Amino acid sequence: MECIQVKHEDADWLVYHRIPPSAPIAVADLAGRCGLAPLELEDSLARLERACLIERSGADVRMLTFGEALIKNQFRYEEDLPFVIENGVIKERKRS
Repeated sequence: MECIQVKHEDADWLVYHRIPPSAPIAVADLAGRCGLAPLELEDSLARLERACLIERSGADVRMLTFGEALIKNQFRYEEDLPFVIENGVIKERKRS
């Protein structure tokens, strides 16, 4: 399969919409669905993860539900919350 060159936004859109909404998919399978170069796919997955749209677990990736994405963003950006999420575990925020 030939790899295509696309803008970051277009690659992210392509990758996000090739992830099944109901189950994880192996990154290798996702690469076959997208037709992107491996580095381009990894860059896109990193951007989507930073945007709290997906979650990676080993060699798999899954789309976050709306509720999961909302909670992850709240924990990331609302500094006055008394809790944080660390490696999928909700913990009390340490006060300095």
